[in-house]
Amino acid sequence: MTSTPPVIELDRVTKEYPGGVRALHDASLRIRADELTAIVGPSGSGKSTMLQLMGTLDRPTSGTVRILGHDVARLTDRQLSAVRASWIGFVFQQFYLTSHLTAAQNVANGLFYHGVSGRDRLRQAVTALDRVGLGHRRDHRPHELSGGERQRVAIARALVARPAVVLADEPTGALDSRSGDAVIALLHELHADGTTITVITHDRGIARSFHRQVEILDGEIHHDSARAVHRP
Repeated sequence: MTSTPPVIELDRVTKEYPGGVRALHDASLRIRADELTAIVGPSGSGKSTMLQLMGTLDRPTSGTVRILGHDVARLTDRQLSAVRASWIGFVFQQFYLTSHLTAAQNVANGLFYHGVSGRDRLRQAVTALDRVGLGHRRDHRPHELSGGERQRVAIARALVARPAVVLADEPTGALDSRSGDAVIALLHELHADGTTITVITHDRGIARSFHRQVEILDGEIHHDSARAVHRP
């Protein structure tokens, strides 16, 4: 019987930028289905670069990135766009909601490239908003929502296409502590329902609440609780 491939796999990945700046060095990491993972490190440690590579938003200088067993380097730009649309949900520190659209319409935009009719997009968007506890706010526009509610709308948008993994980049960074705690609690609830979630954070308190912690420092993985890897 063939084992299921990891949702995301980095195999000895290095990323360098012009001027010899090495943001990530020889990083290997496997994210499996149903995992709840925190990638933690200070500013400039390489964690955001790792997220961009995991999300196929950038390509490595060397090494291999695989999404559900598919080598990213072998995919065309069009195929990569399809991978992002179908298999990866993104949540960012800034919510990136369209100001003149309602919450439901913003979430429905997450299905724009899936060939779903407008009516079905709205129906699925409302279901996703219900899932994050915001069904009663579906007709409100972003300026009528709190910061925590806007982030919940962004999470619903990431979930609406039922991706293989949700990647969240500092999802509490623009929130007060109470709203941030509520968003982290929501991510735990979604994981309990079967969603694979990986969060990039500089907050060790948040990281400790997750089942798996991967620590990055100076572009290298120094600790991975799933593999008991530790570099002094």
